[in-house]
Formats: sequence, structure tokens, C-alpha cells
Amino acid sequence: MQVTETKAEGLKREIEVVVPASDLEARLQTRLHEAKDKVQLKGFRPGKVPVSHLRKMYGKSLMAEIVNEILNETPRSVIAERNERSAMQPEIGMSEDEGEAEKVLAGKSDFRFTISYEKLPSFELQDTDGLKIERPIVEIEDEEVEEQVRRVAENARDYEPKDGPAAEGDRVTLDFVGKIDGEAFQGGSATDSNLVIGSKQFIPGFEDQLVGVSAGEEKTVVVTFPEDYGAPDLAGKEATFETTVKAVAAPTEMAIDDDLAKKLGLESAERLRTVVREQIESQYGQMTRQKVKRQILDALDETYSFELPERLVEAEFNNIWNQVQAELSRSGRSFEDEDTTEDKAREEYRALAERRVRLGLVLSEIGEKVGVQVSDEEMQRAMFDQLRRYPGQEREIYEFYQKNPDALASLRAPIYEEKVIDHLLGNADVTDKVVTKDELLAEDEDEGPQALAS
Repeated sequence: MQVTETKAEGLKREIEVVVPASDLEARLQTRLHEAKDKVQLKGFRPGKVPVSHLRKMYGKSLMAEIVNEILNETPRSVIAERNERSAMQPEIGMSEDEGEAEKVLAGKSDFRFTISYEKLPSFELQDTDGLKIERPIVEIEDEEVEEQVRRVAENARDYEPKDGPAAEGDRVTLDFVGKIDGEAFQGGSATDSNLVIGSKQFIPGFEDQLVGVSAGEEKTVVVTFPEDYGAPDLAGKEATFETTVKAVAAPTEMAIDDDLAKKLGLESAERLRTVVREQIESQYGQMTRQKVKRQILDALDETYSFELPERLVEAEFNNIWNQVQAELSRSGRSFEDEDTTEDKAREEYRALAERRVRLGLVLSEIGEKVGVQVSDEEMQRAMFDQLRRYPGQEREIYEFYQKNPDALASLRAPIYEEKVIDHLLGNADVTDKVVTKDELLAEDEDEGPQALAS
């Protein structure tokens, strides 16, 4: 096998491979002799089929198998021998001349093909020990815990049937059919829907018009969808809802006590408050984690600058761009609504794609250096999380991941990344800073297009 580098421009490489016809013939003869003892043909005793006869019958198909094996094995071995790593799956180029292909399969011509790829860039890792990180911390006040407990109690409270008209805070059970210009629209109808008047669950103005209704009453409710409504085909339009009130119920007294806690599966009101506090701490902890991670990534982004594989950047950009367009389509908004243009947005998102690729390569290199590993148990948990998202389709989803290495790698990547971040954070100089809830939840001003792309 002859291997010749025909292009070396930046990270781009093209390798020409020539497998002599003699090598192909040698492989074919090995296959034919292996098949001789296995093939059973009418008129021949087992193991006595002439190799020449086997070649006549199976030579071309066996040679096709050999060619496919060469195409599958060679790119990986050639790139490894060059001490390089391909950024993406290498591209294979072959002659489009059918006559040439027939000669190769007949064993009368050398097999020539090219391997095109972009190698991963080489860069020197910088010392990250002592990286200065400011960790925002929110001190949870008792008042916030009590507010959340009250919301839990409100959602868990019971309602008793009421004979009189519905008032603010009462729950009405109703059927309704929504129409625009006399035509029912998708998602505008429901049966036995429970609605607490004043909960602001429905379109503004809907609940107000139910004040005073009684069980058995039919009422026409007319509302206008907000201009920024999530469904673009409904935004800003007037809708008529024909409603039938089936029941009215008044809320029972709300008490935050042990009985409420037991109703929720907890042993006491004290335990309920503890659980609520832990949930709030977990929510804030996730936000703190994101802020800290952003600081680490920003620091790495400022530290490293090197040439990036174009195909890798293009793939990441396309992934981001598809998300952005899907989000704009879903919300019915445009680039103009986001105070930008498509060209400017493309430029910003390409910069974001470059950042993500660069940081991905840096984190991968750091992780490899410090020996970060993703265990089978961690992969199983990630797989189970995916399966839970698709109830009833568990088998199909599992088989999809088992048959698609790239999909399986997409489960491993975020686990690996978080473990590298943990390593960097463990060696950083971290200072805690107490902030308000609003300060913690506020998006960084320089995030720009990431809000849509994340």
C-alpha cells in the first residue's frame, strides 16, 4: 500500500492511497481458500471445489468486500500512523469511472482513493491553577420559604361544592369551545377543565368574565389574545369561547400544618418547610453553577487562540442556527424584532460556534491530561434520563443510541465537560459573593445571541 500526502494547508490534509492489484489479489486468494472448505456446491464434494471455479462465481463479490474493508480500515490507521486526529469523519474520494471500478473488482487494476480530513489543532495547555472565580451566593430568607410553602398549600387546598355564583378564588369546572371568525381553532377546546378565578392561568380577561356564573349556566366569553402570545397564528386576534359551567366550588380554609404535610406525603409541616428550602437551594445552586462555569469558560476563551477545523465550526454553526430559526418560528418573531439583521445574527452566531468549538477542544485536552473518565454507571444514568423523556418508546430510543455512536457520544460529552469544569473549579481561587435573587437570575449583558441558541 502506497500512502502519499497530496495536500497540507493549515489543518486540511489530503492523502492518496494506492493499493496495488497484487495486494488485492493476495487478499482475494486468502478469501477463496477460506471459502473452499466451507462452500457446498452441487456436483462437488465438500472441500473439493476448485479455487478457479469459486473465483468465477464469487470473485467479484469477495473483491467488493475487500474494497469496503480497506475503505473502513485505512483512514483510521493512516491518520493514526501520522500521529494526527481527524476533527470529523474523513471524506473518501474515488474515481467515478465505472470502467475503472470494474477493473479493480476484476483484480486487473490498482485501487486508488483519497482521504480528506481536517486534523485537530495542536496547542499548549496553560496553567489554570489559581484561576480567580467569584461565586454568587443567595442567602435564602425565611420569608421566601414561607411564600413558596403558601403556594404549595394553595395548590393542594381542597374545594367544596357551592350553590351560589362564582367569586374570585372559586374554582369553576367548565367545557368550552374557542372560535376565531366562527371557526374553532386547535387547542381552543376542553372538557371538564378546572379553573380557579383569579389564578391568571387563562388569557387576560377570560377569568374576569366568569365571576358571577353558576353551575349549569352557559356563557359566551370574548377575549383578545396578547400581541406577544406564543402561538403566532393567534396573537392579537379576538376569540369567542362558548362555555358551559358544570360546577362551582369554593376553597376550604388553607392551613399550613402537619395535616397538609401528610397530604403531600411528608411527616410534618417542619419537614415540608425543609423540603421547600432544599428545593430553593437547589434552584439557586444550579444558577450559581452556571455563573461560575461561565467565568471559567470566559477565562479559557481569553487564554487560547488557535486555528479551528472549518468543518467542525460549520457543523456547530448549523446546529445553533437551526435552533435559532426554530425558536423564531415558534415565537413568531423575526431578527428585526430582536433588534438585529440576519447577516449580523449569522456573524454573531458563527463567533459563538467558534467559541464553542475552541472551548470544547481545550476542555477535551485538559480532561485527557488529568485523566477524566466517564463511567459506565454515569452513561447508564444519562441513558435512563433520555428514556424517561419518551414514555412508551423506550426500546426504540435505546436501540437508536446503541446503533449510533455519534448519538451515544452526545450523551457522554456534557458529562465529561462538567467533570472537567469540576476539576478546574477544584483548583481555582474561589471567593463567595452574596447577591440578591434578581442579581443571580439576571442574564449577563454580554451573552448576546446565546439566549436564543442555548
